[in-house]
Amino acid sequence: MPSTRRPTYRGGSGTGGSGSRPPSAGTGTDVISASKTATDTAADTAVGRSRNPQNPQGTPDNGPGKVLSFPEPKGKRRRRILLSTIGIVAVLMAGIVAAAVYSPVLALRTVTVEGTKMLHPDQVQAALAPLQGKPLPQISEEEVTALLKPLVQVKDVTAKALPPATLQVHVTERIPVALVKQGKTFQLVDVDGVQLSTTADAASVSLPVIDGGSGTLPKDLFQAITAVLGALPADVLARLSNASAASADAVELKLVDGQTIVWGNAGEKELKARVLSALLKVPADPKNPVKVYDVSVPRHPVTR
Repeated sequence: MPSTRRPTYRGGSGTGGSGSRPPSAGTGTDVISASKTATDTAADTAVGRSRNPQNPQGTPDNGPGKVLSFPEPKGKRRRRILLSTIGIVAVLMAGIVAAAVYSPVLALRTVTVEGTKMLHPDQVQAALAPLQGKPLPQISEEEVTALLKPLVQVKDVTAKALPPATLQVHVTERIPVALVKQGKTFQLVDVDGVQLSTTADAASVSLPVIDGGSGTLPKDLFQAITAVLGALPADVLARLSNASAASADAVELKLVDGQTIVWGNAGEKELKARVLSALLKVPADPKNPVKVYDVSVPRHPVTR
């Protein structure tokens, strides 16, 4: 309802009476004021009841508290946005990694084999058959090595995943350096004495036969002989007929044409191998054939 307040004018000093406006040229300060009568108060209370039925007593209703809202500092907002972005990216990356690790799209279906000579690639592929169907990201080199461990010819192995479904395996085989006679067969052994295969015909393999005499060769002598044989280049190794050792310091080799090589101990075996290789390349003198190559002191080799 319209307000019943009526303005009153109060003149400056020297004026009197209420409800009359003093001359504009008067001295002092003119004040305009408004007052509310008892009738006005009662009317406002009634209006308040009608507008707010939940407040029948007509008490002043100040409403909910008003809080001033200040803008968020730019630095804090940037940090919040940055952290949110990092979180979203991390979740996406985790999802991508999980999909790659467990996705059947990357399941192993093909194994390619390289580096085999004694072994056939089919043997390696058969040993790795348990990996078929397994996602490539879950296949470790340690697992491949463990599955190939029963194949004694394998000395080392590396594996490389070629998505979407191929595993490339490179095998480093042990190198046979000698034949060891066992009954009617001969065992091919490497420098560590590991038996790699067997053959019934020693002449079919261009490797020396380790001569153990009438009994079993002691381990230290066997290791001394294989260490020497392992240091020889393939072309020299192919020219040997047998190897023996009276002691670890007295290794002796025989060439297929009957010449003897006095090697001595296993010390400086790389240097001895180079010296022996050079001596064997010297053209033979029919008038003075060499029967012994002594490289036991490699810096002063002797032929006789």
